[in-house]
Amino acid sequence: MTNEKAKPSFHEGDPSNGATTLPVWNSTGFSYGSAEQMEKVFEGKAPGYVYSRISNPTLMQFEKRMAELEGGRVALSFSTGMAAISSVMLALASSGDQIVSSATIFGGTYTLFVRLFARLGIEVVFVDPADTEAVAAAITEKTRAVFVETMGNPALDVPDIEALSKTAKERGVALVVDNTVTTPALFRPLAAGADIVVESASKYINGTGTALGGVIVDACDFDWGNGRYPHLAESARRFGPMAFSAFLRQEVFRDTGPCFNPQSAFLMSVGLDTLAVRMERHCGNALFLAKELDALGSAKVRYPGLDSHADHEVARRQFGGKYGAILTLRLGSRDGAFRFINALKKAMIVANIGDARTLVIHPASTFCRDLDEAKRLAMG
Repeated sequence: MTNEKAKPSFHEGDPSNGATTLPVWNSTGFSYGSAEQMEKVFEGKAPGYVYSRISNPTLMQFEKRMAELEGGRVALSFSTGMAAISSVMLALASSGDQIVSSATIFGGTYTLFVRLFARLGIEVVFVDPADTEAVAAAITEKTRAVFVETMGNPALDVPDIEALSKTAKERGVALVVDNTVTTPALFRPLAAGADIVVESASKYINGTGTALGGVIVDACDFDWGNGRYPHLAESARRFGPMAFSAFLRQEVFRDTGPCFNPQSAFLMSVGLDTLAVRMERHCGNALFLAKELDALGSAKVRYPGLDSHADHEVARRQFGGKYGAILTLRLGSRDGAFRFINALKKAMIVANIGDARTLVIHPASTFCRDLDEAKRLAMG
């Protein structure tokens, strides 16, 4: 029976029965009343769902909510954050093309770029994201994207997104920003001039370490027909500013299958309900801990909320006085770091961030272990 008084929006529940939570549609396929109707859906001439590898009602509601939170027009969900990054870059670049990337990105993204992408013939040039002149100098006619994180992990450097956006736009190159560490609760890269946002929803979006997922959000205001992206020319002709999202969904996403699942989308949507409150508490706890540890003087503390941090002013301006939930300690040696970690009584030793619990990890021996010492130092 329909509850006529309830008028839920797309993220508040099911208007057909008044339910207040997102329905989970665990359906692989979707039936149609006629072959003609199904044909129109496949052709894109009628709305509908074809197969959950491509789209699903639960996923679409989560995507609409993420697009709203990030201030974009279109969102697309993925099985993981790494799947989102891989798909975005494969939609932008081909063999012989180039990506200009921050040198201080997450270790998993770094190895994706220098190993798999190298084998595919996609060159990745690493630069200091704080040096806009270096970024500009690295861009060539082969460059298809500039990629940065809002806060490097674990370097905790904070690039000036507005400055990078200006540099990229002057050269007709898309700026892709990983917003995992800050989330839209602290910062909206699209509002600062980014063209595409990627995010690992497994982290703060979920908030409890119960599901994997990724998402991209497209601002849909980039000129994809500017000549730099010949493979998007037809899509630009048909879809205009939505050319990239259309190509990503209809080509890369459909054909490679990095699809999200409805149950995880439900868990992410539940996490979104408390994201702003959790991020506020995360940031407060991290700042308090950073100041206390810094005052002890026994370890070098890196946290953007400290006045001593090189990017403190950029972080203050971009993130509105909140500085994220990650801090790093430099304790002089692997053994010293291990002793510190093993002595902790409240923190859990876990390869993750964004959990409601306090987590600790030694990056050099875990997600950066495959890199040589020089690269590990360069990545913080």
